[in-house]
Amino acid sequence: MTTSPLLPTRMIEKVWGRFTLPSPFKAPPGKQIGEIWFEPPAALDALMVKYLFTSEKLSIQVHPDSVLARAAGTGVTGKDECWLVIDADEGATLGVGFRQATSKERIREAALDGSIEQMVEWHPVTKGDFFYIPAGTIHAIGPGVSLIEVQQNTDITYRLYDYGRPRELHLDRGIEAVRGEPYPANLRQKIATSGSVQLVDGPFFRLDRIEGVPDAATLARHTGVLLVLPISGSTEVHGQAVAAGECALAGSIDALEIADGAQALLASI
Repeated sequence: MTTSPLLPTRMIEKVWGRFTLPSPFKAPPGKQIGEIWFEPPAALDALMVKYLFTSEKLSIQVHPDSVLARAAGTGVTGKDECWLVIDADEGATLGVGFRQATSKERIREAALDGSIEQMVEWHPVTKGDFFYIPAGTIHAIGPGVSLIEVQQNTDITYRLYDYGRPRELHLDRGIEAVRGEPYPANLRQKIATSGSVQLVDGPFFRLDRIEGVPDAATLARHTGVLLVLPISGSTEVHGQAVAAGECALAGSIDALEIADGAQALLASI
């Protein structure tokens, strides 16, 4: 590549963000940072990668699938996403799915009276917990969590409940989109601290956490352009060093050099 593979980075202030961020990040003095975005490159603009840091509960929300997004005129794609927890305070939780099967009528009632918070399944989390969140899954991020989010690049979010904050809710579209179901256990995993692991295999993107040189299976899964998000150790993309906390575009997986013991996330369509 003739230009730098590094993606431009944006620090986003949020009222629910944090003044102190986990390593390797550092919030500017007096700034409450909730998200760090990497601008999607034109060669792979269907994916968005970001870090999130919370000091308060985020809204209870849902994303539509592609059919509902197109019907609503809000986009051509829905939003599947996934979370990898990189740091968590003691007692931190993620809300994903309902505790039991629930009708749409009951979900609407609960969103209006606030009891929906108790209907959501709150999963205790620590570093290494991974969740795949298909469109239609009710979800929320609790306080004290730092995570990496990989998602379809669309910003269609329907808030069902926001703890009394003065922000717009989207009950009609949210109720239409939400599935009143418990979260499937097979979409969650605990990642070992070492080694390579396959995290997502479609239908919209692939994601691997690799350590060292990619094996044959990883090479076969990522056959085009991909995003590289170093986690630890030394990684180079097209001969340029990419540090933990940065994200780079690789023209192919052959452009990667990952040192023994170093870890990185690889994401592709």
